[in-house]
Amino acid sequence: MPLDPEARLVLDQIAAIVRPFNELPIREARAAFVALTAAAGEPEAVAGVEDRCIPGPLDPIPVRIYTPEGHVPFPVMVFFHGGGWVIGNLDTHDRLCRQLTNVAGCVVVAVDYRLAPEYPFPAAPEDAYAATRWVAENAPTIGGDSARLAVGGDSSGGNLAAVVALMARDRNGPPLVQQLLVHPVTDAPSDSGSYRENAEGYFLTAAMMRWYWKQYVGGNTDCRHPYACPLRASDLSRLPQALVITAEFDPLRDEGEAYAARLRAAGVQVRLRRYPGMIHGFFAMTAHLGQARNAMNDAVASLRLAFTAG
Repeated sequence: MPLDPEARLVLDQIAAIVRPFNELPIREARAAFVALTAAAGEPEAVAGVEDRCIPGPLDPIPVRIYTPEGHVPFPVMVFFHGGGWVIGNLDTHDRLCRQLTNVAGCVVVAVDYRLAPEYPFPAAPEDAYAATRWVAENAPTIGGDSARLAVGGDSSGGNLAAVVALMARDRNGPPLVQQLLVHPVTDAPSDSGSYRENAEGYFLTAAMMRWYWKQYVGGNTDCRHPYACPLRASDLSRLPQALVITAEFDPLRDEGEAYAARLRAAGVQVRLRRYPGMIHGFFAMTAHLGQARNAMNDAVASLRLAFTAG
């Protein structure tokens, strides 16, 4: 179908606020991403928000812990923000994490993993895994239930959620009940159909994605390690069930759908939802896009089902 009219309006608004991130110095790109997400409006209230630092592989990892209304223990989702492993932080995804906390009724632990290019691969996945293990081991102290633990993220954060699921399997835990993969990066930039069809004009461009990748893997642009490119993993069995969300007008569409297909072929319970007419990043735009609200409802229903089974 054609580009959704609501998405077209959002694209016009974004173009009026920021230049493409890959055309800016990294410090300015990070500030521009914060400004862009702040333009979405005031975040909703949650019962509790706490910023703290937890042990990491190198330095302490900042996390933000969101708690919903209700009675403990709550299920928990460890959330990894997008931004190409380069420009996101706790504030860029604060609004989204608050919404997930309220509508899913779970504790959300947002992880401020180390960013590239200062800290290239594998810094981000090692931080993401360390944070997930900490949450599993300390869930009661934050009102959570370690037996109902999920991981999730959008874009590069979706990549990290998929990678943490692999690492948890390979490193004997912690057990996870679901991976929520929102328009995830699952491979290095390619010449796939979606990269060609959506190379320009839909917020995330092919050039921007290649720039992110170069920052992330440094000089090793041919990196095919499964903890960078989960689509390249030789074995995808024994992983937690997954919801994979993709957008029609997104360079990452094909690799996200290929990952869902490989998970299914490996015997993993997986649900794939492609949202027609949508662009990369749409999931966080519930204030502006009806399809984003539909995707949020799907994500929440999937999480609740996984938490109940867990």
